[in-house]
Amino acid sequence: MKKVLIITYYWPPAGGPGVQRWLKFVKYLREFEIEPVLFIPKNPTYPITDKNLKREVPENLQIIKRKIFEPYSLAGLFSKKETETISSGIIAEEQNQGLLQSLMLYIRGNFFIPDARKFWIKPSVRYLKNFLKTEDIDTVVTTGPPHSLHLIGLNLKKELPIQWIADFRDPWTQIGYHSKLKLSKNAQNKHELFERKVLNTADKIIVTSHTTKAEFESKTKKPVFLITNGYDEVNFSETIVLDEKFSFSHIGSLLSGRNPKFLWESFRELIAEDAEFKKYFQLRLVGKVSPEVLRSIKENKLEEYLELIPYVSHREALKLQRKSQVLLLLEMNSIETRGIIPGKIFEYLNAKRPILAIGPEKWDVQKILEETGAGECFEYSEKEAVKVQLKKLFSDFKNGKLNSEPQNIAQYSRQMLTGKLVNLLR
Repeated sequence: MKKVLIITYYWPPAGGPGVQRWLKFVKYLREFEIEPVLFIPKNPTYPITDKNLKREVPENLQIIKRKIFEPYSLAGLFSKKETETISSGIIAEEQNQGLLQSLMLYIRGNFFIPDARKFWIKPSVRYLKNFLKTEDIDTVVTTGPPHSLHLIGLNLKKELPIQWIADFRDPWTQIGYHSKLKLSKNAQNKHELFERKVLNTADKIIVTSHTTKAEFESKTKKPVFLITNGYDEVNFSETIVLDEKFSFSHIGSLLSGRNPKFLWESFRELIAEDAEFKKYFQLRLVGKVSPEVLRSIKENKLEEYLELIPYVSHREALKLQRKSQVLLLLEMNSIETRGIIPGKIFEYLNAKRPILAIGPEKWDVQKILEETGAGECFEYSEKEAVKVQLKKLFSDFKNGKLNSEPQNIAQYSRQMLTGKLVNLLR
């Protein structure tokens, strides 16, 4: 059985979307005669944890853990994908946080290149050079962010006759928050140099969206492969019953950059216009929600219709998806986010509930929804079109016809996607 070394920062008990991709690949690799070997930090700092995910780790999996130094007293503030700190504090406190955040972003972007896990690169390379020779492993996968892990692969590739595959769960210099790092010209050049070296040295590159594939193909002649995230079949012992309310659920963090103010306004207007809509409407937000989003909801007098649920386990999130009448998928209105496909969309597809997506023009998500017929995608300028869709959804709800039967979703199953990965590993 062929052995493959996988270098990742996120691994159970880490929670959130960052851990899902490779946990699921590892879960199925043995079915394809591939034996995964994991290399992970011994003492990572995970912002959220989900101990339930440990149950999905295959038995007798070889996992090498090595200590990592990360200045997380700083990194915990400036490694987020947003320029805000989620807090329920008063406005003055938020302003102070904003000033601190600006300083942290400057430090993060200019002194920790490519990121605050950079100190793990050299000791990992020293250890893994001997390990790979001893174990006779000739294929290495690095997955980022953090993109510093790709620099481990870069250095190993320089010194050993290995096949190196770089997996990008998110873009590098093209991701939306990169422009907010307050980079000096020198720091920007370093980021671009590292990205260029990785893209032109890795034997194969994997990305998760069509847009990122096109961007990377313009930067390298190395082969770039698209393997999206996906869904896993989950069996629930209990029967999951749909909400009696006309519920709209957003599962996952909802920060200020993804605040669809016109959607909240549309809900408010429909509540005023339609007594039945007012009677049945419910808004459910699961996970961290920024103060700005909550203010927008309050300004539109939606508080009495709002159900706020803190972070829940992945399994519980799947249940909430399945019981919701409509699932919300929201992304920042930015050119840089066109290639961001939230991992939850694939679980939304498998939940078989109608999806209402709002995001940037030419968003890759629109292709998926059109292909599967699982929902509708709108831009931030399309308020009237969204209201029409809301009325249609409510009419279907009242008539007991609010259903979703997405087509061609098997291609996004984790097992099918692992098969695509195996073709590259071999």
